Amino acid sequence: MKQSLHLRQGLHLTMTPQLQQAIKLLQMSTLDLQQEIQQALESNMMLEINEEESSIQPVEAPIERKSEHSDLQTSEGSQTDIPDELPLEFSWDDIYENAMEASSHSSEIVEFESQRSNAATLLDHLLWQLELTPFSERDHAIAMAIIDAINEDGYLRTTPEEIFQGLQSQLDDLEFDEVNAVLHRVQFFDPAGVGAVNLSDCLRIQLQQLPETTPYREEALAIVTQHLDLLATHEQSKLMRRLGISEHHLNKAVALIRTLDPKPGAQIQESDSEYVIPDVYVTKQNDEWQVSLNPDIAPKLRINPFYSAMIKRSDNSKDNACMKDHLQEARWFIKSLHSRNDTLLRVARAIVKKQTGFLEHGSIAMKPMVLREIAEELELHESTISRVTTQKYMHTPNGIVEFKYFFSSHVSTEGGGECSSIAIRAFIKELISNENLASPLSDSKIADLLKEKGINVARRTIAKYREAMLISSSSQRKRIL
Repeated sequence: MKQSLHLRQGLHLTMTPQLQQAIKLLQMSTLDLQQEIQQALESNMMLEINEEESSIQPVEAPIERKSEHSDLQTSEGSQTDIPDELPLEFSWDDIYENAMEASSHSSEIVEFESQRSNAATLLDHLLWQLELTPFSERDHAIAMAIIDAINEDGYLRTTPEEIFQGLQSQLDDLEFDEVNAVLHRVQFFDPAGVGAVNLSDCLRIQLQQLPETTPYREEALAIVTQHLDLLATHEQSKLMRRLGISEHHLNKAVALIRTLDPKPGAQIQESDSEYVIPDVYVTKQNDEWQVSLNPDIAPKLRINPFYSAMIKRSDNSKDNACMKDHLQEARWFIKSLHSRNDTLLRVARAIVKKQTGFLEHGSIAMKPMVLREIAEELELHESTISRVTTQKYMHTPNGIVEFKYFFSSHVSTEGGGECSSIAIRAFIKELISNENLASPLSDSKIADLLKEKGINVARRTIAKYREAMLISSSSQRKRIL
């Protein structure tokens, strides 16, 4: 086979470094963008933050007064040594007032949020109580094993029998009664109900810790220990017959049970707050909705004039070539940031233009919209719209929502129009929130009510939306007691 050379002409798309950087910045969230900008400022000498120069009026020097002890006088703010002689009536604030002010202005502002302690956990709370409770060394080891087996909700992940089997190899002549006795002591820790095996046990522990004189305490104990299944299914007549009490006493006992906490560990378990920084703000001015970028999400960058001027005066040395590369990278970075902000603002304005009903009336007035509509209007690719709307947030009168929230599928109406799935979910949530708890709305009834509004939705679709909103079925929402 003879080897030969052939020329072939063709066109293909090449991802230049500039394009790759622009795409990378476009799909970044606000927090990721701030980290990227900070990293660029630290690695590129040509980049700097464009801070507005504050006009500070020069402070006039105080008029010097002649004194016999002229060698003790110094300029205000520069006195560092204690004078040898002080007047009989003086105040430390008078002597060092200006020095205190100067030091306070020069000190850095303390960010109290960064000095917060770690979030409290249920495990730490239980271990703290364990150290305050008198236990023998043997019981302390058993209590440690029990506390380690408690999950975030306050329940035991394993049974007492499994804890006993796990401790047999560590403690000699261990009996199950010892584990059970230590478990009862741990169950009296705060919060009430911690260390329970199941829901019935958790409610029982909380009721037993109430004073014996608490009204309807005994009836409530009988319900949670023996008839919790009947309470879950709201079988009022069976509960009254088995307990031998009247309807009034049953309602009072159930009301007492409802004051208990089914997840006692959740009130101790704390999590760090996560804050969402909006990328754009939507406000109404002169009966028109205006969209503006959040000025705090990214600092304004510029080319450092001092270093850029050095390039013109330098020769073709290696250092000068490095500075030229940094200058070009800085220009690309600033251009990519401007392109990102421009695209973000264009997409946000297009969304607001189509979803004016949401801004005026809420989720019920949401219109169906897909990415392709915004892409065709702005003459951009759908992938670009997808990158812009991911992890970007909009501050609206109805709260801070993600750009993706405005895009949803549609359902046909009787009039030939379309209704957004988000609007249908809002309708379902509104109907369920206003229903009669004694006779809750079924999925078929909700479908009929929506049909009266001109929205044709199948019962299975109603069930799917209801489950997506974590709303129970009509039988589980029923409240008789």
